[in-house]
Amino acid sequence: MALAVGVYLLTGLVIALVAPWLARWLLRLGQLLNRYHRLTAERVRTLEGLIASLISLVAIVLAVVASFSLFVEPATLIWLVGLFSAAFGLAARGTVADLMAGAGFIFHNTFAIDEKIEFYLGGNRVEGTIETVNVRNTLVRAPTGELFTVPNGEIGVVRNFTRANLSATKLKLNVPSEELGRALDLLEALSREAVNLLPDLRDPWQVISTSDAMGAFTEITIVASTSFAQAATLKLRMIDLIFARLRTAGINLRE
Repeated sequence: MALAVGVYLLTGLVIALVAPWLARWLLRLGQLLNRYHRLTAERVRTLEGLIASLISLVAIVLAVVASFSLFVEPATLIWLVGLFSAAFGLAARGTVADLMAGAGFIFHNTFAIDEKIEFYLGGNRVEGTIETVNVRNTLVRAPTGELFTVPNGEIGVVRNFTRANLSATKLKLNVPSEELGRALDLLEALSREAVNLLPDLRDPWQVISTSDAMGAFTEITIVASTSFAQAATLKLRMIDLIFARLRTAGINLRE
């Protein structure tokens, strides 16, 4: 019996070790059978991690159950497994929730490796880039370098920046109140022209006011939409273009 136990446990360990290869093989087979639904490279890497960790977990559990089956009757084993499952479910509800949520990510394409996301975990917020996803937790690399380990069961609302089709940028200008009308006319005309001058600008920008204060200068805000992840670049181009046109028109901004 000791030899059989060793074989079962060794088999489970070997399957767990080759789980990444098995996951890749299963994904390739699935894509061959379904040629009309191609997965992105990020989604493939995400599924590989999820499926590999799930295979490892199942292999180890089955190896342990098979080892116990050598010492107890099948009916008793079923009773013990049921009792243990109930006790484990009560004592480790968080772990069970994590595993169930992780398994659910296999079917729900909510996020993928290398995508920039924001998780809302109760009152906390985690923002960064997905590095690893498995059935237990998700690893997120923050913009400042820290690595967050997020239990899958705690992931609530997911904000996926990578799958947005646009980004927004805005500028604030302090224009002399006596030149406000002329500045507004210039900026509105320039917004239509800028669509052709700035390739990343999707639509003419909007000029709005965010302040109710009146004085020698009036604060106005320019809001523009751009292609995803191009907001920072577009802002610099807009600053250069707007400043040059206002200077040519003799309108001086307050620093």
